[in-house]
This record gives sequence, structure tokens and C-alpha cells, in this order.
Amino acid sequence: MQKKPSAVMQKKPSAAANKEPSEVMQQLLRGAEEIIPQAELEAKLLTGKPLEVKAGFDPTAPDLHLGHTVLINKLRQFQQLGHKVSFLIGDFTGLIGDPTGKSVTRPALTEAEIQQNAISYQDQVFKILDPDLTRVRFNSEWMSKMTSTDMIRLAAQHTVARMLERDDFHKRYTSQQPIAIHEFLYPLVQGYDSVAMGTDIELGGTDQKFNLLVGREMQKAYGKPQQAILTVPILEGLDGVQKMSKSLGNYIGITDAPNDMFGKLMSVSDDLMWRYFELLSFRPLSEITGFQQQITEGANPRDIKFLLCEEIITRFHNAAAAGSAKQDFIQRFQKNAIPDDMPEIAIALGEGMLIGNLTKEAQLCSSSSEGGRMVKQGAVKINGEKLEDPRMLIVESEPFVLQVGKRKFARIIPS
Repeated sequence: MQKKPSAVMQKKPSAAANKEPSEVMQQLLRGAEEIIPQAELEAKLLTGKPLEVKAGFDPTAPDLHLGHTVLINKLRQFQQLGHKVSFLIGDFTGLIGDPTGKSVTRPALTEAEIQQNAISYQDQVFKILDPDLTRVRFNSEWMSKMTSTDMIRLAAQHTVARMLERDDFHKRYTSQQPIAIHEFLYPLVQGYDSVAMGTDIELGGTDQKFNLLVGREMQKAYGKPQQAILTVPILEGLDGVQKMSKSLGNYIGITDAPNDMFGKLMSVSDDLMWRYFELLSFRPLSEITGFQQQITEGANPRDIKFLLCEEIITRFHNAAAAGSAKQDFIQRFQKNAIPDDMPEIAIALGEGMLIGNLTKEAQLCSSSSEGGRMVKQGAVKINGEKLEDPRMLIVESEPFVLQVGKRKFARIIPS
């Protein structure tokens, strides 16, 4: 697999590297779920030497979303503190497929898919990480050189009983769902990454705790110093319930257009907004606490949410795009304006078309039944007027604007 070269360390660490140990720990604990063991991490930090810090990402999809950036933001903190940060792309583990949280075996990706996704990841992470202070690694660098004898020795470091203690494996085993042998290799290979890289600190989501602990065990088995572990929470998606996921449709992609990103962030509930501030914002906690006090004293939560939107969009686009997205949102949603820029679609209405069918034909809903449900919810409008009857026949001879929800518009040209 052809890979981009790793970034070369060139810049000096920021002034943050000179912080007192207690101040450093306070910064690292922000948004962290668990540190294992915390005393070891503190001891490593007290040595004063730059530590080897890594987090791994399997390139299983081409785009990263804000949920992924919770972990990348934490890498950025270590980077600013003067430590050696490696962004590990799991091109080898991606061929296995991470079984974490899965009730069935993941379908394996092709090498071509992994390579394409890996390049996309590199382009995206440098919107947060400093490219001159980040080493990009691929675990095929060492895993592809392993012989079958090496792999057997690696497998000998763990037991089946220990593997079945893992929650998702245990559930599948007790419910008689098949577990492929290669899935047992995944935690071992991820653990060996820490051996190969000499990792001092590994970061991961809370769902990765088992794999991260295997890394400590592998280092001990191979006679290496053991890494400390820092886990971060799994960010809830726009629904405020399930984790942010592209497959669930509750995500905000970091490559989303500014207007889309702004609209999605504004749809987050006022309660969930604080969770996003804590895990996604680079503002000091004292400033966020001040925002909460402002709302207690009568400030409009919408105005505080604007600040979060502008910060996030500036990070992944620029300040001008953030300002333009804000003005578009205000015009469209607070003044109920219809945007000038929308797709034009020619549709033969004949003697009339059910509104649900029309929303599907206009590609504003995935099905006519979904369109009917949206009408019942009062989310469908024609030329700004809300429709209420899902059995309504649309008979028009002149162009009109069809709207579904707050962000989907199409200009319908009857033909």
C-alpha cells in the first residue's frame, strides 16, 4: 500500500509545555472518562521528558465526524504540552475489522478502500493537529513483516477465556452468534502496536478500553514498559441518545458544508449543548461556566449556541464561512425566509400527485411513507405554507417551492 510520508517534527512545543504538573493534569482530565492508572500517568509526566503518545484509527469510512474529534482534540492537548504525538492509521487492523460493539463479524475492507480512506483521514486530522508536530504511522509497517511464527507467538500471549470476558464477545458467545477466529486477533494486533511503537500513553474511546488494556499486557509480555491509558467519552449524536454515527444519520461530518454544519449544531438540544462545549470547544472551562451563568440570568441559549457553531465551523472551514453560515441560518430559520439557491427539479404531476410521493420524487424524503409522516408532523410546506393532510393531491401548473423540515428545499417545475 502506498502511503504518505510521516510528518517531520520541526516546530518547537508551545508555551503550554512549561505548565506545572497539577495544571497539566487538570487540562488532561477535562473531557477524559478514565485514566489507567492515573498515578502512572502522573509519574510519566513528572519525568519532564517528551512522551510517546498515540491513538489509532481504522480507516473504515472516508470521513471523520465530530465524535472522532473528541479523541483528536485530546491528542492536540498532548501535542501542545510538548509530547510526541503519533496518529496511527490501522491499515492492517482495518483488514481484520474491529469487533468492538458488533453483534456480527464485520465485512473486511479491500486494500484499495483502506488506502483511499487513509489518505482522506490524513487530510482531515490536520484541521486539528499540527502537521509539523504529528507523526503519521501505519500498523502494516510492522505487522506485514510478521512471520506466521511471530503471529503464533503473539496469539500465545492471551487466552480464549480472557477474550470471552470482553462484553461484546461474551454476548455473542452466550447467544450462540458466530465469532470468527481472526476477530480474536484484533485486540492482540492493536496491543502489539504499542509494543512496536514504544508507546507511553495510548488514547481511545471508552468502547476501546479492553483493547487498550491488552496493549499494556502485550508490552509486559514483550518486556517493555507499560503504557498508561486515557479514555474519552463517546459523543452523543444529534438525537442526544445514541453515539454519533454516520450509519445512524445523527452525525456532523467535519467535511460538511458550513451551512449544513451550522444547521445541525443549532438542532442540538440546549442541554446537550453543554456536552458539546465540554468535549469539542477549545474555550477554557471558566468561560463555558460563564455562559451557563448568563443563561441562568436570562440570556437566550440560542445566542450561546451561536458561539459554539462559529467556533466549530471556523476550525474546519474559516471565520468568513462561519459568519456567512450564521447569517444564512438567521435569515432562513428566524425570518422563515426561502433560500434563493436550491435544486430545480422537473416533475410530471399529471392530474395530481400525493404529497408523500412528491417529496420522494423531489429527493427530499427517502420514501413516500416518510414524506407522509413528515406532513403529519407539520414539516412539509409549499411556498412557505404548511400542509397537514398526507393524502393531499398536488395539482400545480406554475413552479413552486417544496420544503421538508428546516433545511431541505427544492423548486418544483411542473412538466
